[in-house]
Amino acid sequence: MTTKKKNDKKIRKSRRSRRTVATFWICLILVIAPIAILGWMAVSSAMDTHKPVFGNRYEGDLDPAITKDEINSIDSAVQGIEGVEAEFSNMATATLRIYAKVGNATAPDVATATAQKIYESVSAVLDPNVYFMQADGKKMYDLEIHVYNMNGDEDRSADNFVYVIGTKTSNMAEPSYQTVSEARYPELAQQLRDDVAARKAQEEAEAQQSAAPEAQAEQPAEGEAQQ
Repeated sequence: MTTKKKNDKKIRKSRRSRRTVATFWICLILVIAPIAILGWMAVSSAMDTHKPVFGNRYEGDLDPAITKDEINSIDSAVQGIEGVEAEFSNMATATLRIYAKVGNATAPDVATATAQKIYESVSAVLDPNVYFMQADGKKMYDLEIHVYNMNGDEDRSADNFVYVIGTKTSNMAEPSYQTVSEARYPELAQQLRDDVAARKAQEEAEAQQSAAPEAQAEQPAEGEAQQ
């Protein structure tokens, strides 16, 4: 009987020992696993530092693509529009932008008409329903037409400055034209200008008032000047 009790104790002790070992290894794995994953991520990031990340944000979109030859054809057509003095275009982030310089005396309505003619020239080369319209959830190109009568080195604060932007995104059925050189809400724009002018005048007046006592303090007294 005594021998049987001893054997039972050994069996229970052996089982507890095995459970303790198993628990230890499980806890060790739970601790080491996240450390190993974080270490691998840190090493991988360090190895990839200063390397370019390649990808295509428009994968599956922009089909058909606008070619350089088509852009050259558009440039030639726009340069032939009456009133256009200079023209250039570029393609950036799936947006075709066309810039056209017209005469300094060009009025806003004439600049808008020129932008519309440029859109017609673009449409003659690139079908808007194909290149500038979404279809089947596929992202396509956007179009911007910029027509202005003054370059950046000229006085664009003058009253005769005109800048018109025509926009046709792939979500729009028809292009829209806006004279951005004119305030959409003139009264609000004038109020903002008046507020800025009043604030500057107040700051100048306060600066003069604070400078006056300092100037008087620097002047010598009459008795000191005679000595």
